[in-house]
Amino acid sequence: MGPAVMGISLLVFMAAAIMLVVYLFKRKSLKNVKHLFLVGLALFIFSLFLPGPTEESTSPDKKNEDENVEEKEETDQTKDDKEREEEKDKDKESADKSSDADEKDKKSNQEKNQDKTNGNSEGKVNNDPETGDSSGSSQTSDKPSPNSNLESARVTRVVDGDTIEIQYKGKTEDVRLLLVDTPETVHPSKPVQPYGPEASSFAKKALSGKQVQVEFDGPKRDHYDRLLAYIWVDGKMFNQLLLEKGLARLAYVYDPPYTHYDAYVKAQTKAVNANRGIWSINGYVTEEGFNDSASGNSSDGGSSSGSGSGSSGSDSGSSGSGSGEVIYDPDGPDRDCGDFDTHNQAQNFFEAAGGPNSDPHRLDRDGNGLACESLP
Repeated sequence: MGPAVMGISLLVFMAAAIMLVVYLFKRKSLKNVKHLFLVGLALFIFSLFLPGPTEESTSPDKKNEDENVEEKEETDQTKDDKEREEEKDKDKESADKSSDADEKDKKSNQEKNQDKTNGNSEGKVNNDPETGDSSGSSQTSDKPSPNSNLESARVTRVVDGDTIEIQYKGKTEDVRLLLVDTPETVHPSKPVQPYGPEASSFAKKALSGKQVQVEFDGPKRDHYDRLLAYIWVDGKMFNQLLLEKGLARLAYVYDPPYTHYDAYVKAQTKAVNANRGIWSINGYVTEEGFNDSASGNSSDGGSSSGSGSGSSGSDSGSSGSGSGEVIYDPDGPDRDCGDFDTHNQAQNFFEAAGGPNSDPHRLDRDGNGLACESLP
């Protein structure tokens, strides 16, 4: 029952009891006392059946305490979730740092290997007896780098300084080196030109039988159906080496821009400034090719090896003397006696090719030291 009703009923009941006691002592009328007593008794009995106060109404502190517990649980849950998120972030950051460290280590190792490779390349010395050029660095800032489109091939034959034959994709192909022109040694209508034999010999030493990489740039073939390409050998571009050594001129720039043109210009400029090879002869190199009439006027007062008019009627020297002109490159294609007009021509060529100790062209059939004796 409610506290208010109970309180009232108790007051009425107590008042009736007091009045009853007064009546008993003073003997006054019992009518009012009896009514009051009955009302108080009725209220008291009625209050016994009223519902009592709920737990929530009687314990506000407990309600607040429950709310505080719930708030605390929610706070603890939020805190736990936050801590888990922070741990995940830390783990992710740690993994990222570990990945970055691995990448840095990998990059560092690659740079060290590259530096080591460059150091080995720079430490090599290139000695060329034909040109007298000796340099301790083969890779400079002017050197181009091979691109990713290189194709492998094997050199099967060197025709001359700027023309080779390769085994490429199962076929034998002639290759004309891009952007370079060397003096002639095997031209059907021209004599052996100054520095032509040197260029041819250099090409044979550098390329013969080698596995090379072929790089195309612009039109793939010329009008003779020869491949037009840069040739890479042992990490170096052979076309550029010819220019650096003064064994070729920069030429045939038909379809610019070319990938390595600027590097070639720098290589040729260095050779020109050093009066190296073909540039040592005044007026020898022209825009159209090489001026044979300037072959005897070297800028250093001497004459280039391999020079001569090359005409078949201007022979000098006696048989076996070796003092005459050599009209073909001794290291060039195979020759026979039919290629010569006179015995002196054949003998000079025979001795230039190593005779009589060596006869790679088989011109001395009887082994007596005389080549093509049947010729006049």
